[in-house]
Amino acid sequence: MERREIIKQLAILPFAGSFLPKGSFLSASPGPLAEGPNIYQSIGVEPVINCVGTYTIIGGSVERPEVVEAMHAASGFFVQYDELAFGVGQRLAELTKAEWGMVSAGCAAGMKHVTAACVTGGNPEKLVRIPDLTGFDKTEVVIPRSSRNQYDHAIRNIGVRIITVDTPEELGRALNPRTAMIYLMAGEETLPGQAFSVESVAKIAKPFNVPVLVDAAAEDLTIPNVHLGYGATVVVYSGGKALCGPQCAGLVLGRKDILMSAWQSSSPHHGTGRDNKVGKEEMLGMLAAVESWVKRDHVEKMNTWYAYLNTISKRISSINGLKTNVVDPKDLSNHSPSLVISWDPEKFNIDGRDLAGEMAANKPRIAVHSTYRDESGTTSITISAGQMQPGNDKIVADRIFNLLSQQRSKPKEMAPPSVNITGRWDVDIEYFSSKSRHTFFIEHQDSNWLQGSHKGDYTTRDMVGTIEGDQVKLSSADRQVADNVPFIFSGTIANDKISGQIYLGEYINATFTASRHGNEVIRRPIKFPKGRPLSS
Repeated sequence: MERREIIKQLAILPFAGSFLPKGSFLSASPGPLAEGPNIYQSIGVEPVINCVGTYTIIGGSVERPEVVEAMHAASGFFVQYDELAFGVGQRLAELTKAEWGMVSAGCAAGMKHVTAACVTGGNPEKLVRIPDLTGFDKTEVVIPRSSRNQYDHAIRNIGVRIITVDTPEELGRALNPRTAMIYLMAGEETLPGQAFSVESVAKIAKPFNVPVLVDAAAEDLTIPNVHLGYGATVVVYSGGKALCGPQCAGLVLGRKDILMSAWQSSSPHHGTGRDNKVGKEEMLGMLAAVESWVKRDHVEKMNTWYAYLNTISKRISSINGLKTNVVDPKDLSNHSPSLVISWDPEKFNIDGRDLAGEMAANKPRIAVHSTYRDESGTTSITISAGQMQPGNDKIVADRIFNLLSQQRSKPKEMAPPSVNITGRWDVDIEYFSSKSRHTFFIEHQDSNWLQGSHKGDYTTRDMVGTIEGDQVKLSSADRQVADNVPFIFSGTIANDKISGQIYLGEYINATFTASRHGNEVIRRPIKFPKGRPLSS
């Protein structure tokens, strides 16, 4: 699964805040921290079996034993950080065949440091002025629209102006003396033969001497590096994804002069990157992850993953009406086989979305991808093997077998609405530390189904919903270039007020109270002017 697909899943992943604070797994009185396999349970937090991939929100990946050992060894000593960075950079260059290497505090931090390097050219007088770029020569970053994503906040944090382009011709016209860098998010759109392939973008950038940064966060590391081979200047990876290194580390590879300037903008040096601190433990842990990657038997790794999926497929094969299909990985990002389990929701009286919700909400907690229904009416869940741990396959197999073997009655018909709620509503929202006033315009109510618009702090967007008895659910989303904030309202209506919770996806929850807008009817005649105005 591409990183772009993972971004789409963030808004619907069952763990992204939907159980906080209501329905939380936090116990009422968590006890003292206890070392060992129950370390999380000791403070009232239930861990998750990862069958979705390298999501940061559930821990990314599990560190390799070599990584844990290196980090533990590094923790017992003091070291001069510049000397450590130069030693690690040289060793990473030897291992990866890149010109130089650097460890950052995550992939996004690496993107931020590289952007700062391209803006400042290693000049500390410029560095300490970021994000005020007044008087700077380099102030713009060009990004194809297909590469815009939530992670490019790391680039925007430097204060640059983002130029979004839709065609290679627009890209060429956008490059000028102010261009600091081109950013690409690795994926199908950057493969050879595509309009914005790394190779074609590098050719356009070369005459202008503009560096090309490729974000390959969730990809398998290739040696020699495929993106640098196609002409990219720098490539960045997440340490806590395919490499199974430290979750709070990133790997930056490429041109030495830019990476030296990027290191200058990183902690322990003061300036824009001081808050992106990477410790000596993470630096050596990241190096150990690359050392391990080079030695690892990747064929055996894949065979183990296929075996996990085979265990699950065999366990559920006796359930009539289920179809299973193993999907082989096609690209470098989240390079793992997956098992798609599909069925007719009318026969099982449950769809993939609700099944995934049950698996997420009850012990043992299991994260899976899901679909509601496709064009043919089929529903499904998908098991990704890449982050499953030994023994997980049997637990997951038993859980799915038990859930899909249950006899479920057909869902009850929706209760008739208790009231018509069309009209304008004033909505008071209470976030953790602030309040906002929004507006609902519910324009149409067809029995249980609602349609209208939701005016937020900055935009007005379409809204749909349902009303069953006195229970109201409404959904909208604030969609910006590279960003999406979902709003799912769930409340009870009484006395012309709707009160309840708002699910905000990865941004946790909020509460709201909506009141009918009390418009006083004003009746006055309308005069149509007979002549042109004599004043204004």
